[in-house]
Amino acid sequence: MKSAYELAMERLAKTEPTRTLTPEQKAQVAEINSLYQSKLAERETFLKGLIVQAQARSDSAEANDLHKQLGRDLTTIREEWEAKKEKIWKG
Repeated sequence: MKSAYELAMERLAKTEPTRTLTPEQKAQVAEINSLYQSKLAERETFLKGLIVQAQARSDSAEANDLHKQLGRDLTTIREEWEAKKEKIWKG
């Protein structure tokens, strides 16, 4: 008897076949991952530093604005990251 996981994986394989990447594509994905992980870390570090400074000045409005900006910026970077990887996946 098959588990629910195995049945789900079989259904998924029928609708979306497994994709394989060439070694060149794997290298491109690895490079993109490295680049965007760096971008995320850089932006997060920068804005968190500004948030700490705003909190030290007791400027909660600015700190809240910076928190919102951080969320937007990280979302934008992640979307760009996924789009670049998807482009490679599609060839």
